[in-house]
Amino acid sequence: MDSKNSNLNTPEILAPAGNRASFLAAIAAGTDAIYCGLKSFSARMEAKNFNPDELARLIQLAHSRDIRVYVTFNSLVKSAELEGAGQTVMQLAEWVRPDALIVQDLALVQLARQAGFQGELHLSTLANVTFSSALNICKKLKGADRVVLPRELNIDEIKAMAAACPNGLTLEAFIHGALCYGVSGRCYWSSYMGGKSGLRGRCVQPCRRLYVHQKSRGRHFSCQDLSVDVLVKVLKTVPQVQTWKIEGRKKGPHYVYYTVKAYQMLRDQFSDPQSKRAALKLLEMALGRPATHYNFLPQRPQNPLNAARQTGSGFLMGKTKGPRDRSYLVPREELLAGDTLRIGYEDQKGHALVRVKKSVPRNGKFYLNLPAQKVPARGTVVFLTDRREKALDQMITDLETELDQLPPVKMGASNFSLKLPRPSRKHGPAVRMDVYRFLKGGRKSGSLGFWLSDSNLKTLKQGPAKYTWCWLPPVIWPQSDDTVKRLVATAGQKGCRQFVLNAPWQTAFFNKPKDLVLWAGPFCNVTNPLAIKSLADLGFAGVLLSPELGRKDYLAMPASSPLPLGMVISAHWPLCVSRIVADDVKTGSAFTSPRGEQGWVARYEDDYWIFPNWQLDLQSEIEGLERAGYRMFFNLVEPIPRGVNMKKRPGRWNWKIDLK
Repeated sequence: MDSKNSNLNTPEILAPAGNRASFLAAIAAGTDAIYCGLKSFSARMEAKNFNPDELARLIQLAHSRDIRVYVTFNSLVKSAELEGAGQTVMQLAEWVRPDALIVQDLALVQLARQAGFQGELHLSTLANVTFSSALNICKKLKGADRVVLPRELNIDEIKAMAAACPNGLTLEAFIHGALCYGVSGRCYWSSYMGGKSGLRGRCVQPCRRLYVHQKSRGRHFSCQDLSVDVLVKVLKTVPQVQTWKIEGRKKGPHYVYYTVKAYQMLRDQFSDPQSKRAALKLLEMALGRPATHYNFLPQRPQNPLNAARQTGSGFLMGKTKGPRDRSYLVPREELLAGDTLRIGYEDQKGHALVRVKKSVPRNGKFYLNLPAQKVPARGTVVFLTDRREKALDQMITDLETELDQLPPVKMGASNFSLKLPRPSRKHGPAVRMDVYRFLKGGRKSGSLGFWLSDSNLKTLKQGPAKYTWCWLPPVIWPQSDDTVKRLVATAGQKGCRQFVLNAPWQTAFFNKPKDLVLWAGPFCNVTNPLAIKSLADLGFAGVLLSPELGRKDYLAMPASSPLPLGMVISAHWPLCVSRIVADDVKTGSAFTSPRGEQGWVARYEDDYWIFPNWQLDLQSEIEGLERAGYRMFFNLVEPIPRGVNMKKRPGRWNWKIDLK
């Protein structure tokens, strides 16, 4: 590692930057590294992000201070976008020159090689590398230099991952910022509800909304933030974790500056009580959500789901008072000129953003002066969401002046030429089968699929097992690593020879994959032929494409795929898979969305699956899909709890509207 923090026990602090001011605030704070996205191919498309020419000059400024810059290229890439993605990577390689790309789609590993990118490749948390033996498979990609660990891991699990980390691979851990309810890479909620995919950076955060469960109305799936704060002292003892990551590419410069400064103090001056108190005060005023340690300490886990507490981003300044025509706020802390206030939540009537024009003392009165249609109900919560102190503004202005003095980077045209793999010519009869959550003794074992579990393996008959398809779970945590190895070995002893793996890294559980048939499952989120080529290199024999795709992409894929293809043709498909559930949410009991849709929570092994009350159903399209070249069609069968009323809906997902 060539940054100024070359000592493995002094991890670099990685700051977010979603716009120019936040990037400069990170530099002003003296961060070790910055991560930011482009206007396209980013998992935070709602951040303002950067054009390549703008980013090139900002990187020059950062490099002049020995600050590394990582560009997030962590969106799923559709086949039609591969050429443009390759051109962008070549442009980055030749003129922008970031130190690393952060990727989730395996196609980017192939594109980076084709485009001559010489920087590091970091596997995003969206790549879902969640268990220890997965790390050796990541290293086999011949390009991966770092793995970004899931937010859900506790310190013991992080240490287990570190102990298994092969030479030449480093780890990155989140220390502060927003928590998603769903496990990264395993949330389809926004896409399923309206076509805006979180895996493409377009999540509309339906989990943050109000839901009704057992007559209780609340934000049952809305998480408070993560703040490891003083516990980074423990994390610092893990040398393989070379980077501490602060989440927040949609945050302003105030948040970036305060969090970087706070964690510098906690990293470098932890033994000084005064510095520690000052750091915690900075984090309190960083304008994030109320924070928890989450699962970081396994002996003292903190559930970030609490419907009784506010989960809005920003510092809670108080509640509105007074009559509707003279609504005002009595702020808990002083308001400064330039502050931005958010009135209520985005899904509430009367939600508005208000800019403070002049200072208001603590416990003074700030009149909102909103138009009649925007006046909130009395008692609406008010948050401070952005602040521009004079000192920070001056630092940013000084850096702007320095930036303007840098010569512009002359961006040339990219001569990238996309190289696609040779398409597969393997054909055979189409196969359709059901995949059962629970096998029953009276059910035939041949020509069916089942989810890997002890109970299902006990039910499975040895003779017909060779005709079954054994499905591995979409998430495997470090403590389940050995359990899954044992279950896979037992399945093999029973005669199972066909397995569906729901992460590329699950090939780690198979000692002799050449003796077996391994297919990449739908949770691998495969959307293009270059990703399929990477899977072929890892030993896969076929791929079930992402269920998020639309008609055009589905029908075009077989002509360019280097492996045989299949898909989930109908399913009780989960909105997301999560490691947590609110204390007041009962599994197997219906909840209702703001628009009247029902859903339920089911627990399977270590995780909670959130299901909607309507199915994905593309069965009417099988004939056309067969003509296009698909050979495997699966129906995922789930038990439906009592009290959940299945709704008759077309269940087309993105078939007609395409993946956004």
